[in-house]
Amino acid sequence: MEREAIGIGATIEEAQQAACRQLGMETHEVEFEVLQMPEKKKFGLFGGAPAKVRAYISITPASAAADYLREILEKMGAQGVQINIEEVEGGAVLNLSGDNIGFIIGHRGETLDALQYLTGLVANHVDNSYYRITINTGNYREKREKTLESLARKMAIKAVKTGRNSSLEPMNPYERRIIHTTVQKVNGAISWSEGEDMGRHVVIGPDPKVKQSFRPRREGGRPRNNNFRSRSQSQDGTKGEAAAGAGTQPRPEIKKNAAAYEKIVPGIPAQPKPVQEKKPVKDESPVSPLYGKIEPKKGE
Repeated sequence: MEREAIGIGATIEEAQQAACRQLGMETHEVEFEVLQMPEKKKFGLFGGAPAKVRAYISITPASAAADYLREILEKMGAQGVQINIEEVEGGAVLNLSGDNIGFIIGHRGETLDALQYLTGLVANHVDNSYYRITINTGNYREKREKTLESLARKMAIKAVKTGRNSSLEPMNPYERRIIHTTVQKVNGAISWSEGEDMGRHVVIGPDPKVKQSFRPRREGGRPRNNNFRSRSQSQDGTKGEAAAGAGTQPRPEIKKNAAAYEKIVPGIPAQPKPVQEKKPVKDESPVSPLYGKIEPKKGE
């Protein structure tokens, strides 16, 4: 795509300057084509013609984006910003440099992303084809990428350990792609996008296809203490052989204390003898009568 302008003047130089003013460019930034050489009048009365020059510039998506961005920055109050165009595969990177341009980044890069979106629309309109534009300043994109990679790795490991999903803040497609790529490198974790438009965000969770090693928690959020339960059962003596044996056999220190007490208070045994249970007297008769047999006396 080209932009052109026709300049007319008494000389070639004047025609070139007139054409450049129409384009808003300097003479060293455009190319010229002489359409008509100037002719002098004969005898100062007849004939003669001015010079006619065609000035044109080749417009690429990157240059169109840079021109548009420069105009916006000037209206935002950023004067003297240098824009360096770096051609990359499928697009270009516009690196900004200058004094006091930190406000261009905005909160978490929101202002920079908005400028990048609008500039990309201008670039795509040049050839009516997709042309990726990236705006960077002060290596902000590289720093942001490292921050997102660290966040994604941390949340992925947390999802594998706890078995719970975590939702991140809304991000643009480029930043969501960084999150997805990083999560894929963590075994047992997956990620997907949810939401619409500006609220679209990434969710990181455990992979259901991979066996997880996390322990489920109770409703209170604290893991179950099996040792405490075992101690309780041992005290009750309801479960476990150890609990049953602990109730019948005295501990060594108890025996020692009992022996010492017996020396101080004589006559009192340290340990009372166990009471023997009385065995019931067996009745040899199968059925005991209610009353004994009454024998009549002789002579009655």
